[in-house]
Amino acid sequence: MEAGVDWNRVEGNWKQVTGKIKEKWGKLTDDDLANINGKREQLEGKIQERYGIARDQVRKDVDTWYSAQKW
Repeated sequence: MEAGVDWNRVEGNWKQVTGKIKEKWGKLTDDDLANINGKREQLEGKIQERYGIARDQVRKDVDTWYSAQKW
């Protein structure tokens, strides 16, 4: 399953998911996560900004992270 299809799981459980996101992308601050508020595009943009990674690589990394979650 492609992550983009069911991203609403992340949005709907944002408060629970933020801990897992911080484990993976520790440079994201609590303020970053509050501002992102579950929006994938904003998450990708913030990861790109904090880590200096190209946007398509960030998208792949987020897809990989999403696929590895036990929903």
